Amino acid sequence: MRFKLPSIADAKDYILTALILIIAVALMIGRYQGGLNNLRKASITVFSYLEEPLSNVRVYRRALKTNTYLRKQNVLLLDELSRLRAAEQRNEQLRELLQFSSESNLSLYPVQIVGKELNQVTNSLTVDAGQEEDITNGMPMVSSEGLIGKVILTANGYSQIMPYFNTLFRVSAKLQQSNAYGIVSWDGESTEELQLNYVPQTTDVDTGEVVVTSGYSNQFPPDIPIGKVLRTEPQEGKETQRVYIEPFVNLFEIAEGFIVKFKPDTTIKKLNEDYENLLQ
Repeated sequence: MRFKLPSIADAKDYILTALILIIAVALMIGRYQGGLNNLRKASITVFSYLEEPLSNVRVYRRALKTNTYLRKQNVLLLDELSRLRAAEQRNEQLRELLQFSSESNLSLYPVQIVGKELNQVTNSLTVDAGQEEDITNGMPMVSSEGLIGKVILTANGYSQIMPYFNTLFRVSAKLQQSNAYGIVSWDGESTEELQLNYVPQTTDVDTGEVVVTSGYSNQFPPDIPIGKVLRTEPQEGKETQRVYIEPFVNLFEIAEGFIVKFKPDTTIKKLNEDYENLLQ
């Protein structure tokens, strides 16, 4: 295929046509310069009215994006604050446990609670120490705040604890000021109070008075804090009163404590057994 090159005469025609078009456009622009200026002004006016709404839309979208980012950062900061507060509370608890351990004259073995059953009358706790750590049945469990319960079952590496919120739990206790003593137990109803029974009605009991273990039963060391007196109630037909106690230890929040490696005095235990046999 051959391409036909334009001749010089044809090129002159093209150039001449282009010049004519340029001159026509220039004349048109010059003639309608006023109209173009008016169009330009109208366009500027329209865009000036549109600029503010469009600017507001851009600002709104930017603010929406910033707000979403700030909400995410707020959630992250709240989560971090919660973790810091939990860590601070945990550190405070550990400091109290260390201070209690260093100041106590009891033989203490630190344990962590790995299981809780606190939704029935026969509640129990499970701790991470057992026969391998020389834990035996009957040993008390305490915290820096006071008495938690006692060991009832042991295995390799674990023990089951009967807490004071158990209808079978009993501990000999006394009022710290008056030295009047009785038996602390739980009625299986309120999870906010215990009862100290067999206290004579002639004993003046003050609200807020501290109740501690008496040591008379030879099962618990003496002077372990149990709770404080809430109120008293006389028992009809009896010469004793019932003392209601708020326990110092919150079983629902406690996470660790100590097993007191306390063993009853065998001599006292044998005397009690001989006395019971003598009465039979």
